Amino acid sequence: MNEHANYIVLLGPPGSGKGTQAVLLAKRLGIPHVSTGDLFRMHLKTETPLGKMAAEYVQKGELVPDEITISMLNERLQEEDCDNGVVLDGYPRTLIQALALESYLDGVEEELTMVAYLSVPDEELVQRLSGRWMSQSGRVYHMVYNPPKVAGIDDEDGSPLYQREDDKAETVLHRLKVYYEQTSPLIEHFREEEKLLEFSGVGEIDEINDAIYEALQ
Repeated sequence: MNEHANYIVLLGPPGSGKGTQAVLLAKRLGIPHVSTGDLFRMHLKTETPLGKMAAEYVQKGELVPDEITISMLNERLQEEDCDNGVVLDGYPRTLIQALALESYLDGVEEELTMVAYLSVPDEELVQRLSGRWMSQSGRVYHMVYNPPKVAGIDDEDGSPLYQREDDKAETVLHRLKVYYEQTSPLIEHFREEEKLLEFSGVGEIDEINDAIYEALQ
C-alpha cells in the first residue's frame, strides 16, 4: 500500500474541459490519466476478449454494460504504473460503477482521494460545443475561439464548413440533459461520502488546474 497514492475522479458535463484537466493533473502528479474512451478504443482495436464483448454493443449503438466497463477498468488499475494512483476521466459514469470502484479500492486497501466536479453554466457549454464547425478536410473551427477568416469557409481550400449533428445546439442540450440525469445520483453519492469538491470550469485552463491541485495538497 502506498502512503501517497492519489485516486482521483474527474466529473463534468460534455464541454467542461475535464479531459484537458485530467491530463494536466495526471502529469503534475506523475500518475497515469485513464480515460474510458481511450481504454475502449484500445480494447476494440486489439480485439481483446473484453473488447469483443464491448464491440457487440458498440456496433448496435447501445451502451456497453457496466460489468464490461468495470472489468476493463479494474484490469487497468492492476497495472504497475497505477501503483501510486490514477486520474480517472469518464469513469465512474453510473452509481454501480462508483460502488465497484470503491469496492476495488477497498480490496487493495486504498480509497478515493477526491472527486473533482467541474461545473460550467449550460449556456457556456452550449456555446463551447455548438460553436464547432468542420471542413471536409477535417480542420476544426470554432466561431468564438478559432473562427475561420471568412465565415462558413475553410481557410485553406475554400470549401464550405459544416456542423456535425452532435455539435448542433439542440443536440448539445439533449446530451447535457442525459448527462445530468445519469450523473446526479453519482454526485449525490460522492457528496454524502464527503469526497466531492466542486470547481468552476470557467476561466484559464492553468488556473482551474492550480485550484484542483491545491485542493489535493
